[in-house]
Amino acid sequence: MQLTGAEIVIECLKEQGVDTVFGYPGGTILNIYDALYKHSNEINHILTSHEQGAAHAADGYARATGRVGVCMATSGPGATNLVTGIATAYMDSVPMVAITANVNLPLLGKDTFQEVDIAGVTMPITKHGYIVKDVSILADTLRKAFAIAKSGRPGPVLVDITKDVTANTCEYTPVVPAKPRVLNRYTNEDLERAVELIEKAEKPYIYLGGGAIISGAAEQVKAFAEKIDAPVCDTLMGKGAFDGRSDRYTGMIGMHGTKTSNFGVSECDLLIALGARFSDRVIGNPKTFAKNAKVLHIDIDAAEIGKNIPVCASVTGDLKCILKELNARLNKLEHTEWMKHIKEIKEKYPLKYNKEQLSCPYVMEEIDRVTKGEAVISTDVGQHQMWAAQYYQYTQPRTFLSSGGLGTMGYGLGACIGAKTGCPDKVCINIAGDGCFRMNMNELATASRYNIPIIQVIINNHVLGMVRQWQTLFYDHRYSQTVLNDKVDFCKVAEGLGCAAIRVTKKEEVAPAIEKAISMQAPVVIECVIPEDDKVFPMVPAGAPISDAFDEDDLSDRK
Repeated sequence: MQLTGAEIVIECLKEQGVDTVFGYPGGTILNIYDALYKHSNEINHILTSHEQGAAHAADGYARATGRVGVCMATSGPGATNLVTGIATAYMDSVPMVAITANVNLPLLGKDTFQEVDIAGVTMPITKHGYIVKDVSILADTLRKAFAIAKSGRPGPVLVDITKDVTANTCEYTPVVPAKPRVLNRYTNEDLERAVELIEKAEKPYIYLGGGAIISGAAEQVKAFAEKIDAPVCDTLMGKGAFDGRSDRYTGMIGMHGTKTSNFGVSECDLLIALGARFSDRVIGNPKTFAKNAKVLHIDIDAAEIGKNIPVCASVTGDLKCILKELNARLNKLEHTEWMKHIKEIKEKYPLKYNKEQLSCPYVMEEIDRVTKGEAVISTDVGQHQMWAAQYYQYTQPRTFLSSGGLGTMGYGLGACIGAKTGCPDKVCINIAGDGCFRMNMNELATASRYNIPIIQVIINNHVLGMVRQWQTLFYDHRYSQTVLNDKVDFCKVAEGLGCAAIRVTKKEEVAPAIEKAISMQAPVVIECVIPEDDKVFPMVPAGAPISDAFDEDDLSDRK
């Protein structure tokens, strides 16, 4: 059948099973929006308040559901406003297709109104980028974009379409999408070497990253940990891949990881990295990281093997497939003394905070208790992000959404809207600091417009908390541009944007506020006012060995 390019875009989205698109219209993309109008009963469009919010919403939708997130924007500033969201998705391996429209083909390269080479701009932060100048290749290009976004190590793909292509017509034939390719490059020898290392180890430690969630390997990870009798730590991106309430679980590793994980990994003789990339925030000083251990790295991306940390052995491929094979080959192992030692460290160095006053750790524990650990938690970036990672016990994958690699302030609210849209039966809560909330708080208008019942918790300490913490510890209390103690009233802002608002200043007000917000089934803002100098501990200074993790007690001892 003969269709316009705009109609082909919509038919391809339907082919791919897309039920929701986040975006913002403009001149060059009008034909696509006109076609979308005619299919509004098949594809739900969420008009965000800003294109960056659309990209973050598509990202949150993808992380929470496991499906490809889709966002749209017009040319020029509309397209460039997607860039931070695309980069966020790229750093955290999130499957996303960003569709933009550009000026007419004869006008390309002539500094036309609202013309930007968005494919060139986003080249370093996408898995692939296309600019479509011929309607006859549009359908196949979109199909390739979805295939690339979700295959192998997932990531964002950009498809830029000139406006005349969206108006031109050609023959369109529906195609049933092929299943994503599983890129397994490992050999039998790789598996045998892995089994040999594991069975010889006396003090193995499992280090989980986001790849464990992407591959859907939570069940296999649990079986693996039990079979080799090893403790488990995770990264920020790995939250929920292993039950946070398990006795084997020792918490996050790295700059704000637990002492148990940091000390334990420093003592182990075999570190088994599952779907993790050895980020600088995890390893600290690479020369001292896991210095007593051989490293076995299992990951789908061959480029990550040996990139940051030398490895003794590796297995390249889909983690779920690999763990199934290893679990079948391994004998049941016991490391009684090692597990006992880790338990003793865990009891000696628990996470702790001041329980005499309202604090973010207390808020996170109350959210965990009220929601029974079954909520989807998104965060922005900073102290609140670390507290959310430390004090909420994630028991299921795809329940913690956060910008780990790029560290994007303003990410969480859009992501929360996307998550709730994709998972309407789940309680979705965004945790933001007051600094982060200012970045994209206009997305509250999106939530209220569609009555998307998300809960926005603002941890308000009237400062840029994480930067202030560094200024306190390493810059001799010189608080340059980190004080936010101004006249902004977040509750009034929330109400002005169509949301309900609750201010919390005492511990006893936290649980009732959360319970009320959940019961309202509407977008609600909860502002929690905490002291300006609360700090995230433990902490490892940038570039220091992770075994140098310190907390407030250590600081007092040094003084």
